[in-house]
Amino acid sequence: MLKRESQVDATTTRSSTRAAGPASARLRVSQAMTDGVLTCRRDESLAEVAQLMARRRVHCVVVTEDPDDAEPLWGIVSDLDLAAAACVRDLAEQTAGGTAGTAVVTVEPDETVQRAAQLMTEHGTAHLVVVDAARRPIGGVSTLDVAAILGER
Repeated sequence: MLKRESQVDATTTRSSTRAAGPASARLRVSQAMTDGVLTCRRDESLAEVAQLMARRRVHCVVVTEDPDDAEPLWGIVSDLDLAAAACVRDLAEQTAGGTAGTAVVTVEPDETVQRAAQLMTEHGTAHLVVVDAARRPIGGVSTLDVAAILGER
């Protein structure tokens, strides 16, 4: 069966405009990230951390020595960490520093979403802190952010 000329042209056009490789290799972290970082002190109670997360509707908070400075980044308390901690003792009796189950893994905004996904997989974490060239935190990217941007493509 012969293809009509218009079918050949349409097929050729679709094939030639499609970029090579997976979308995650073309997209940048800056396209998927959430701007801003919520922080808490290491000595802050998990009850306070839980209230902050609920109020701001986020899944994690970065634990620092000094939240005004945000350096050094110490760890991450996630919603899953809170759930696990609540099974052991009252959240008011536990601290962010004692519970931070995930070390901070960082990524820069100009890195690919593919690299972010690779770091998440290698480190077994669902959250990365996005840092600028001076290594200051400027945002975050989660597995949900990665899924959302890839789902748009």
